[in-house]
Amino acid sequence: MAVDPLAGERVLAFDTETTGISTTRSRIVQFALVGSDVNGEPVHIEHIVDPRCPIPIEASRVHGIYDGDVRGAPVFRDVADELHEAIEGAVLVGHNVRRFDMGMVEAEFMRLGRLPPRPKAVLDTLEAARRLKVGRPHNLGSLCQRHGIRLEKAHTAGADAAASLMLLWRFTVDHAHAFRRSIEDIEHWLIHGEARRDAQALGRGLQDLVPLDAEGRIRKDEGRFILAFGRHRSRSLREVAAEDPTYLNWLLSPASGLAAEDVDVLKEHLR
Repeated sequence: MAVDPLAGERVLAFDTETTGISTTRSRIVQFALVGSDVNGEPVHIEHIVDPRCPIPIEASRVHGIYDGDVRGAPVFRDVADELHEAIEGAVLVGHNVRRFDMGMVEAEFMRLGRLPPRPKAVLDTLEAARRLKVGRPHNLGSLCQRHGIRLEKAHTAGADAAASLMLLWRFTVDHAHAFRRSIEDIEHWLIHGEARRDAQALGRGLQDLVPLDAEGRIRKDEGRFILAFGRHRSRSLREVAAEDPTYLNWLLSPASGLAAEDVDVLKEHLR
């Protein structure tokens, strides 16, 4: 790329291994963050986590982590601060990381009654493969093989995280034109696709909407309330209520950190 939009950013590839595929019911058994800090120093954080529940044999056969491997390991509460500090404000990279891995993280923090970390942006290589119309299949292993990236120890958090970072780099080289924009614009493109660049066609962005709460996590748009954070970023409150009621319950609970008067406004809106 002529200009590297990631220069000067903390860029971390993130992956989790879990007890299952449900972001609301499954638990994290391993996570890894691989990349570099703003000063270029390498970052590698990796933990096995005791999920405090049996690991289904089907999941163990995928990632190779069994009940005996997590015995004596820290529980999520023990590593939550380290994970939060790493992700907060970082540019997060991963394969299906927006929906799945960050969904798992948000659920784990919800169980602790804490706000989840908020990355500066999420650059999802699964979304990138779809936007760039890369041929199927779009699983990480197939994409890495097609782009000459060695993926050893697949389905371990560290290996998958590192592979997704290499895959993003490969995309930026092979499709440089698509990444000649700001980080925020890249993320918007990954989520929503291309849009006309003139302001009239583009309409207002999240930052242009009036905030409901002091931190601007919920914004008002012509009678709707739009989430400006988390895995449901850019979606309306009613959409979240219909598709992810567990997340909505957390959002309207004291654990979300929203002021009581703001919660009352949202509840009234949903009636």
